[in-house]
Amino acid sequence: MSVAPGDPDVAQGRDPAATDHRMSPSTRSQSIPPRSRICWADPVGAGEQGVRAALCRVSAADGWVRAFLQVTADDAVANARELDQAIQDGHAPGPWSGVPIAVKGPTGMTSAQTRRLRAAGAIPIGTTSVPRGPGPQTWGHTDRGPTRNPWRPDLTPGGSSAGSAAAVAAGFVDVATGSDGAGSARIPAAWCGIYGYKPTTALTTPLDRAGLAVPAPLTRDPRDLARWAHTVLGPLPAAPVAATAAWSADLGYAADQLDDEVVTLAHTAARRLADTAGLRWSTSDVGLTDPARAWTALRDPAASTRQRRAADAVRTGNNQRLQDVFAATDVLFTPTTPGRPHPHSGPGEHMSVALTWAFNLSGHPAVSVPAGRTRDGTPVGLQIIARPRADATLLTLAAHLPPAPTAPPATRAGETHP
Repeated sequence: MSVAPGDPDVAQGRDPAATDHRMSPSTRSQSIPPRSRICWADPVGAGEQGVRAALCRVSAADGWVRAFLQVTADDAVANARELDQAIQDGHAPGPWSGVPIAVKGPTGMTSAQTRRLRAAGAIPIGTTSVPRGPGPQTWGHTDRGPTRNPWRPDLTPGGSSAGSAAAVAAGFVDVATGSDGAGSARIPAAWCGIYGYKPTTALTTPLDRAGLAVPAPLTRDPRDLARWAHTVLGPLPAAPVAATAAWSADLGYAADQLDDEVVTLAHTAARRLADTAGLRWSTSDVGLTDPARAWTALRDPAASTRQRRAADAVRTGNNQRLQDVFAATDVLFTPTTPGRPHPHSGPGEHMSVALTWAFNLSGHPAVSVPAGRTRDGTPVGLQIIARPRADATLLTLAAHLPPAPTAPPATRAGETHP
């Protein structure tokens, strides 16, 4: 069995974050710009300087990484100049003033998430790769070939927010937009060694009819997660600072999927973060029902009444078990994925979504944070889950961690990979 799709429309080769949008009308500069035109200009203001620096990094390395579908260099520079002039004329800068960002998917420029970030001063520099299909896929493709993991070019960055994660990990931008319907921000965040946040579903407008997919950011600095939340979601509900934590390697159903080295790294990272934040350990038992059939039934328009009732029963049962868990602890730690990134040829039998999609079904907030790298150099993620609407608890805890390192510059040896 192939990996289940990390986002609702991946099986049909569509980007769920863009399902309800049209193509952006702004497409004046679609290819990677030449370095001579971007890097050696004389920018007037700080916004243009930052945008040109990001575009210069893209021009230098995205021919190799393939994170971007489209680079809107002319629009980005023009928007940065306009912003710099407005600030010079006395207008107050927004919270994202002049920050270059990457945008998920070919139609992501018109998403509500992107519109709110732009209104706060962010400057999109292009759109990033997503799965192409046919069939279930959780990794990105471009017309130039598959999107590479900046840490391991022979492996996928994960998905479906593949290009967004790769763009952040490669250092092109510090922030990118994504979406998460079964782990599609958290999985590539884990496999690219950065931060990815799935907000409480009830705090967003879901991106699919089943109510499973939500807008989600991918960032290098964990503090940008809270800044994104304030801009895109609005002020978060008040929530206490985490005091207790629990650990589950498999959530009660995914033991046969676990990679021992991945679990060890995630567990070590959880203990390190707990020590840093002064958390006490809880012995809460986590025994959920595998959500695979329920998630699939809720996404399938052709599912029978019986299948939908069975899915609702799984969701209700798991929600009650999670309520019991969070009655005894403030946060729950798990590995983000049970295993490491797979090759560009596909995952085989591995279910990369095994530990993430339970929380799309339940609606809990969850974040993936870097947990180190395996002996063969693949990044690993630690997933942290909090009570519904306790996003502030989650993001305050994540802010104890340092910014993620940027993947080292690619060498020509990488050109031998797909």
